[in-house]
Amino acid sequence: MPAVTVENPLTLPRVTAPADAVARPVLAVTTAPSGFEGEGFPVRRAFAGINYRHLDPFIMMDQMGEVEYQPGEPKGTPWHPHRGFETVTYIIDGIFDHQDSNGGGGTITNGDTQWMTAGAGLLHIEAPPEHLVMSGGLFHGLQLWVNLPAKDKMMPPRYQDIRGGSVQLLTSPDGGALLRVIAGELDGHQGPGATHTPITMIHATLAPGAEITLPWREDFNGLAYVMAGKGAVGAERRPIHLGQTAVFGAGSSLTVRADEQQDSNTPDLEIVLLGGQPIREPMAHYGPFVMNTRDELQQAFEDFQKGRLGTIPAVHGMTESGPKG
Repeated sequence: MPAVTVENPLTLPRVTAPADAVARPVLAVTTAPSGFEGEGFPVRRAFAGINYRHLDPFIMMDQMGEVEYQPGEPKGTPWHPHRGFETVTYIIDGIFDHQDSNGGGGTITNGDTQWMTAGAGLLHIEAPPEHLVMSGGLFHGLQLWVNLPAKDKMMPPRYQDIRGGSVQLLTSPDGGALLRVIAGELDGHQGPGATHTPITMIHATLAPGAEITLPWREDFNGLAYVMAGKGAVGAERRPIHLGQTAVFGAGSSLTVRADEQQDSNTPDLEIVLLGGQPIREPMAHYGPFVMNTRDELQQAFEDFQKGRLGTIPAVHGMTESGPKG
């Protein structure tokens, strides 16, 4: 890590918050519990314990790995349904194959992002390719769930395959931070990901001792999750480290700083910055479905059980599995 980088960040456009920007305070720092997903790959639940009013429009985020698999160990997820939201899968190291019940699919690898709008619903599967299962190797990524407003929940499913080379690269005035804008906009610079719910998603790498203060839309919330390393957030320099999420309050800028000393296996601070415009609608969420009411949730389960979300292609010789948690 990181997968997408440059030799000299000072060749990139530089961003910083204006002098009169209002610094966002840090409301809380939470620690993600660890668990296992799908067929057994390790995850950290980045948003566990955070009140949804601070997350909206984001629902959940898992850090998958970082793990060095031995031959035969790489895991994926079984076939499972989704309806009513978007999944954003960002692969930093490793390879993931995707297939769905509509015939869609593809492969994402180092620095790539797959943006799946589940909308009205489908079945899909995510797994490492056979050659990676045989050889083993490094695997590391994120999966973010973004809510859809009621008017878009039943739209037809769609995909965006965002290659690592297409992300918008930016830096801080001194070149100490490399910013990868995956989706949304930062200081007039647009990332490639198109979203139904306005959001910004950035993967930032800060060299030891580097600090950056970014302009941040006042109508967005603000979250920062540490994938590796340690540092501080906010003008008050609240400590934060691997597996922790910072929740920012209101304001027009946010500050992140890397500690002068990092661990030997983690040379830099790796942090994901998220902002989004809250939808502020009722949410009914259970397992793989995110709707507005319990009746809509019940309908989603009924549609899944009756095969209305699609069927698994016969080539797999598999039977439909139950909903994923």
